[in-house]
Amino acid sequence: QVQLVESGGGLVQPGGSLRLSCAASGFTFSSSAMSWYRQAPGRERELVAAITSAGGSTNYADSVKGRFTMSRDDVKNTLALQMNSLKPEDTAVYYCNAARSVSGTKWYDYWGQGTQVTVSS
Repeated sequence: QVQLVESGGGLVQPGGSLRLSCAASGFTFSSSAMSWYRQAPGRERELVAAITSAGGSTNYADSVKGRFTMSRDDVKNTLALQMNSLKPEDTAVYYCNAARSVSGTKWYDYWGQGTQVTVSS
């Protein structure tokens, strides 16, 4: 059974930090590109950060560049998002995503249940 379980969300003051984690199981984690998405009330779900299966390349949304850092541990099958200098605009439900496509054909697209991040004074 494929599982993606996010944790680490909570309430933090502006300027504070949080570290989100995603525990993965049921598929070959090391072969999967991984991503963090977020969705705020009334907003479309947006890509926050993505990392390749090899872990050698990361991409971030412009709104989080320089503040968020994504990493993966292919031994522990975990994905992390270190969030620093948090802003109220970062308030959203954050989702872990695993996807793999080969030559334009999607093999899978898995989602976690999400974890709430609230940035407020």
